Amino acid sequence: MKRLKIPQLCFMLVSILGTIIFPAVHAKDYIDIEWTQLIPADDLAALMNPPDFIVDIEDGTAQDNVGALSELGDGNEVAMRFQAALQSNRVIDAFNDQNIRLPGFIVPIASDENQQVTAFFIVPYFGACLHLPPPPPNQIIYVEYAQGIAVPNIQAPFWFTGTIIIDQNENELGTSAYTMQIDSITPYEG
Repeated sequence: MKRLKIPQLCFMLVSILGTIIFPAVHAKDYIDIEWTQLIPADDLAALMNPPDFIVDIEDGTAQDNVGALSELGDGNEVAMRFQAALQSNRVIDAFNDQNIRLPGFIVPIASDENQQVTAFFIVPYFGACLHLPPPPPNQIIYVEYAQGIAVPNIQAPFWFTGTIIIDQNENELGTSAYTMQIDSITPYEG
């Protein structure tokens, strides 16, 4: 008969007791996704290949140049497709009701009396929705989070874990093509 060493014996006892005392919990399986997975391939291609004149637009003047994009793009197929992608609410149906984990930033929409953020957009980069034009709706996720979260630094990224749902939400800060039922929010660590 083979003798078990103390660490092996302890591991076996913990495993057996854990099975008896704590019934199996079926944890959700989450898939890590990238923001680019939420956007149709043709929209992504249009955004990754902007018309040449876009490069000439200075930072911070995007609001003044939104109309210029339409004017300059008249008849320019690349510019028209780029503008359509900037406003696209087209989604990837396969993500509906999927358990995902996604990194992003919080854009607060509502908070409670304790200054906990209770409704917000998740966006792919800092400053989105605060500058015009905002990301396309298919790159914004709306969240209602009743328990609230303290956001002392809106420049801080987070991991968001939960169920993503195809559901459009409009707000003065932007329009989202997705919503998310949050299971957890943790500070982002690459």
